[in-house]
Amino acid sequence: MHFLDQAKIFVRSGMGGTGAVSFRREKYIEYGGPDGGNGGKGGDIIFEAVHGLNTLIDFRYTQHFRAPRGKGGSGSNRTGAGGRDLIVKVPVGTQILADDEDRTLLLDLTKEGEQVVFLRGGDGGRGNLSYKTSTNRAPRQHGTGWPGDEAWVWLRLKLLADCGLLGLPNAGKSTFINAVTNANAKVGAYAFTTTRPQLGVVSHKSREFVVADIPGLVEGAAEGVGIGDRFLGHVERCRVLLHLVDAHGENPAEAYRIVRNELEAYGADLTEKPEVIALNKSDLLDEELTEALVAELVEASGGAQVLPMSGAAGVGVGAVLDRLIEVIGPEPGSAPDTGESDDDQPAKEWSPL
Repeated sequence: MHFLDQAKIFVRSGMGGTGAVSFRREKYIEYGGPDGGNGGKGGDIIFEAVHGLNTLIDFRYTQHFRAPRGKGGSGSNRTGAGGRDLIVKVPVGTQILADDEDRTLLLDLTKEGEQVVFLRGGDGGRGNLSYKTSTNRAPRQHGTGWPGDEAWVWLRLKLLADCGLLGLPNAGKSTFINAVTNANAKVGAYAFTTTRPQLGVVSHKSREFVVADIPGLVEGAAEGVGIGDRFLGHVERCRVLLHLVDAHGENPAEAYRIVRNELEAYGADLTEKPEVIALNKSDLLDEELTEALVAELVEASGGAQVLPMSGAAGVGVGAVLDRLIEVIGPEPGSAPDTGESDDDQPAKEWSPL
């Protein structure tokens, strides 16, 4: 399945049904009169964030969404049936933007199962019964139903992941995500082997968390150089950033500074996120050179911890995953670790309440 994180679609809510013109004529009923019912309400356009979707590829082939209109009213003051709401299912993390120059943010669906009515269907037209007055005893006018709303909107997906991978091209991000997850990212001995984000689930020490790999960043990415600038939005919602630095690069410390400068230029408080730094491909270096490169990175990062590792050989990967779990924190809903065992807890008297 191809990854698509932007799509433009047309949505239109349903028009209200037409009100009825009807008159009551029954045997043995002395007084008749109008009894036309109102039309039904048109269907709404509803966006819903659902589990199991991680791309907007479906919207490349289906770009128009129209909710059905309401049914017309009928005699005996019967209101027409309302049009069925049209639910547009999108991945969790999808933003709905206006089709204008500023791409104004209209909706942001960040929770699974979240539903938002985006366009409300038109109200049904009035039947002739509602036009009856003391002076107009037999009205023949009726409402045709209110039109629905319509709009062109942009869908933009920002992946929700616990950890986002950063680094220059060929820093080993794809190799790392293949080693620790079930992903099958492309790996090659050339730059920009990753052309679209990858998601993988890490299972480590009875914990699971999601890792997102984005294309490599180059200097000037925030201004549109390379392809990584488009995908930086996918790490905006990551809880921690794993910054991989190639130990065989010309200047690992400068490579680290380049990526950090691009994060700062992009904005969205990416530089404020927790960061874990790993010196990748260090298995082919001797211990003395590894320690020297780690020291340079510690100085460049302002004293942060730097973990040497090798995604290809699996050396030091466990320590990196341990550090990520520590920064990510406990799973939502889990009980905090107080350091006390069950034997240390005071016994409670049994009660049925």
